Amino acid sequence: MSRRARRARLGRVKDFDPATSFGPDVAARYDDEPRGDEDAAAGFLAGLLPGDAPDGSPAGALELAIGTGRVALPLAARGVRVDGIELSPDMVDVLRSRDGGADLRVVLGDMARETTGETYPLVFLVYNTIFNLLGQDEQVRCFENAARHLRPGGRFVVEAAVPSAWLPTDSYARPEQVETDAVTLDVCRYDPVTQHLVENHVRIAADGVRFAPIVCRLAWPSELDLMARLAGLRLEARYGGWHRQPYTGRDQHVSVYVRGRS
Repeated sequence: MSRRARRARLGRVKDFDPATSFGPDVAARYDDEPRGDEDAAAGFLAGLLPGDAPDGSPAGALELAIGTGRVALPLAARGVRVDGIELSPDMVDVLRSRDGGADLRVVLGDMARETTGETYPLVFLVYNTIFNLLGQDEQVRCFENAARHLRPGGRFVVEAAVPSAWLPTDSYARPEQVETDAVTLDVCRYDPVTQHLVENHVRIAADGVRFAPIVCRLAWPSELDLMARLAGLRLEARYGGWHRQPYTGRDQHVSVYVRGRS
C-alpha cells in the first residue's frame, strides 16, 4: 500500500458517513453531556442584534446546524425569532419535542448549501460544527452560505476549539469519565495532511460497550479568517468564549465576522 493510500485510509473511520452520523441514537442522547454555557451564548448573540423591525416584529437570526436547539431555544426565549438549517431529521425531531421547539422554522439540508430564502442581521454556528465539514472547500462554502444569508452589516458568529486544545499528540487515548460502573475513553488520531481528527468516544459499562465515532476537519482561526475574506466577510472581534474573555490562542474562540455595507 502506498503512503498516499495509507494516509487516505487513516483519515477516515470505516463505515462512518457524516451525513448520517447524527441519527436517532445520537440525537436522543446528544443533550446528556454539557457542551457549553447556553445562557451565556444566547446573551452574547442577542447583544449583537438590532432592535425590533419597524413593523414591530422581533429581530431574526439563523443558526446553521441548529441541532436539538441547545442554543436556539434560549435565544428564542429572549424574544429573538430563530430559524435554522439542519441536516439531521432526527436532531430536528428532538428539537420539536422541547418547549418552544415547534415554533422554530427549520429547513432540512446541508448548512453549506441550503437556503431559507431570507436574510438576517445574525447568522451563527456553534460548538465546533464548522469542523463537521470534512473538506476545506466545503468549509469555504459554509462561510459563503452564511454571507448569502446576511444583510449588509450583518454578523456571522463561529464558536470552535483551537486545534491545539485537542492535540497533545497525533494520537492518544485518555479518560473522559471515570465512574464506579463505567469508563468513557476518548480515542483519537490526527492526520496533519488532511487535518482530519478521527475520534471515538468509547463507553465501557456493566451493560455493554457503546461507540460514538466522529470525524472532523480541524482549522486554525487564521484559516477561518481567510475563508471569511473569500466570502466577503471580515473579522470584527474574537473572544476566548461567550463571556467575552480575551482570546489567548488556547482552548476555544468565538469569532465575529461582519458583512460590509457596500
